[in-house]
Amino acid sequence: MAIANNRLSAEAYEQHFSDIHPPFENREAALVEANRCLFCYDAPCIKSCPTSINVPKFIKQIATDNVKGAAHTIFLSNIMGGGCSKVCPVEKLCEGACVYNLMHETPIHIAKLQRYATDKALEGQWQLFTRKPATGKKVAVIGAGPAGLSCAHVLSREGIDVTIYEKEAKGGGLMTYGIAAYKVTPAYCEAEVDYITSLGGIQILYNQELGRDITLAALQQTYDAVYIGIGVGIARQLEIPGETLAGVTDAIGFIYDIRSKGYPAVPVGDKVAVIGLGMTAIDAATQAKRLGAKEVTIIYRRTQEEMPCTTAELDLAKLDGCQVQWLAAPKEIKGQNGQVSQLLCDVMQLSAPDASGRRSPIPTGNTFTLEVDMVIKAAGQTPFEMLVQQEQLAHRHGRILINEHCATNIPGVFAGGDCVNGGKEVVDAVQAGKDGAAAILKFLSIQ
Repeated sequence: MAIANNRLSAEAYEQHFSDIHPPFENREAALVEANRCLFCYDAPCIKSCPTSINVPKFIKQIATDNVKGAAHTIFLSNIMGGGCSKVCPVEKLCEGACVYNLMHETPIHIAKLQRYATDKALEGQWQLFTRKPATGKKVAVIGAGPAGLSCAHVLSREGIDVTIYEKEAKGGGLMTYGIAAYKVTPAYCEAEVDYITSLGGIQILYNQELGRDITLAALQQTYDAVYIGIGVGIARQLEIPGETLAGVTDAIGFIYDIRSKGYPAVPVGDKVAVIGLGMTAIDAATQAKRLGAKEVTIIYRRTQEEMPCTTAELDLAKLDGCQVQWLAAPKEIKGQNGQVSQLLCDVMQLSAPDASGRRSPIPTGNTFTLEVDMVIKAAGQTPFEMLVQQEQLAHRHGRILINEHCATNIPGVFAGGDCVNGGKEVVDAVQAGKDGAAAILKFLSIQ
């Protein structure tokens, strides 16, 4: 067994990481799908979208060949509607709510139609919004992820000049650095960021990190308000023996390397174990397999009924050849000569339901051992607790505390997205950015 990079040919990498949800082949195919829509009154698909995109409206616009109007309808609610059409778990959101499900028929392919319209907008560089005259107000946004970009776009439309401070070399946040490459490419993420900033009035300063290059106190002296959208990205540790052995990595770092360095440069083992079963765990497992791992085993301490990922995501991992070990928890990582060689796991069982109805996994006393040469930890993420303490932000275990107006304990400083909620979907972060912008506009007495 060995951990190695450059395992596959260029053609194999391209095939393994090609678009998993290809677009409609032509206009006619999009029109046929759009005309399946029943254009429901009080449509459940709208209610299930965190950004409340008017789905029946944009689909009817596509059906009547008004693609530009459809793109405007989407972007009015979700300026990252293009990216969300590729990465959203639509099976539990808009498409999961489609009334066709009640008829035991295939739901409308809402995401694919959304992609159809937004792709046209990005390709054609359609300017669908016009900035209002400059107000003279300036706002700093920390983080060029979905929350920060969404907030910036709404503010800029209202005539506010926005400067975004981003710690990475590219914008997009989770979209650019934290999602499987076969769902959305780095090139698309860059194009989406460029499209958002093409409105005008939005400047992004890269390699600028809160707590290292900038502080809230300094920003407040220059700007009329500050919005924090720094996300959540510190990998949770397993706290078991052997965690520092060579060959142990975290899923966030693993996916980051794939996104930033390219497929051939990222090493992967022959036999890989992935700890956890959230979306990030699935992305890590499937990409390890697509990088050339011979065996990938996902370790999850509960059963399929409790898994945090969707069934569609699990099916994807299984189709890629990943195995799942249910009711198992890592106990110790063993190694030889400083390198991972085995993963010792506890066999778990679920306890009786507690007051909330949740059943906790508890060890049975039995164990089993997997022969592995790489362990990828995907057991969740923890907020930037030390950072928010340093910036004197009120928080709960690192999650920034805000009131109903998205305001923090520091006057003029607002926050939203994963740094507040602990980590949700991209579309939730987009809505948080919109909410933050609305709160800032009210604070500045502009609306």
